[in-house]
Amino acid sequence: MEYILDVQNIHTFIGQYHILQGVDVRVPKGSIVALLGRNGAGKTTTLKSILGLTPPREGRVTYEGRDVQGMRSFDIAALGIGFVPEHRAIFRDLTVEENLKIAERVKGDYLRKRDFIYELFPDLKRLIALPGTSLSGGQQQMLAIARALVADNRLLLIDEPSEGLAPVIIEHMMSAIRQLSKESTVILVEQNFLVASQLAEYYVIIEEGRSVKSGAMKELVNDKAAIHRYLGAA
Repeated sequence: MEYILDVQNIHTFIGQYHILQGVDVRVPKGSIVALLGRNGAGKTTTLKSILGLTPPREGRVTYEGRDVQGMRSFDIAALGIGFVPEHRAIFRDLTVEENLKIAERVKGDYLRKRDFIYELFPDLKRLIALPGTSLSGGQQQMLAIARALVADNRLLLIDEPSEGLAPVIIEHMMSAIRQLSKESTVILVEQNFLVASQLAEYYVIIEEGRSVKSGAMKELVNDKAAIHRYLGAA
């Protein structure tokens, strides 16, 4: 199996706090991998550590066979990694189109990806001239994901895509993520286990800053004891 990302025993501190205390994540190329765990377990910090936003002090992060440990976040992203943060972080005073254009890594990225993005998210095409402040929560989430698709990113880190969204919007978001996974590998942080289990092929459970269990999602779905122990779900 070919791995696009290999995270080995990373330890990450935020200030004096030892947040990640040994996390391993292996991501097969072309897959969707879900990072699971309770609130505060370290899932978001894991994403940020991969991208160098909270650089690990120990361990190793390898992307497409290249050790990216110690590189600047901008340089890691430039290798082909897109990040969709938990709270979307769109530019509210810019229009939908301006939000997408500003995500270009190379001039012309937007024009090359425009048709694919608007096919994936038809609402954004209809709202193209509206500012971010006029978008609903679901539309903002669509825009946040679309923005990560503008550049040629082979790996997407998506943090809590279903948070705060109505069920019908979640279904649309799930369909879009399945579609874009045909183009890019996806690492997904998702608190909603039902959503994660329907999207991801593989999983990693993080508990108190450590990866404690991983494998095929279809096996976890049938492991009710592990789901209850680590996720608190029935």
